[in-house]
Amino acid sequence: MKYHVDRFFAAVSILAGHGNIKQRLIKAYEGQLEDILEEELPVAAQQTFADLRSQMHRVTPLNGEGPICASVRKMSISEASECAVSVVELYREVSRTGDDAGSVLPLTQDLSERVPPFLVKSV
Repeated sequence: MKYHVDRFFAAVSILAGHGNIKQRLIKAYEGQLEDILEEELPVAAQQTFADLRSQMHRVTPLNGEGPICASVRKMSISEASECAVSVVELYREVSRTGDDAGSVLPLTQDLSERVPPFLVKSV
């Protein structure tokens, strides 16, 4: 999962960079997110990622243009911004459930693991 956290961080860093939002969105998605499968993500992020993927592949490309470039080219600035917000939200979800998603901290202290009385120095 750390791998995906790093990939989403890189995508968010690109989105926060300099340039046109559409160019940044294309660069972030193509360079960092395109080859991630929904099943590899936490359950809470899978539908959002599937929706983002469908937005990024909704237009049939023309003249050797890729589907991502074609889809983003047809988006309005506000649609591209919404996709960028989705990437940030996905980063938040993936990083929140990151490496320690399976490990749960105990709510109470197990007293059976205390130091045995014979090891404690008596006064």
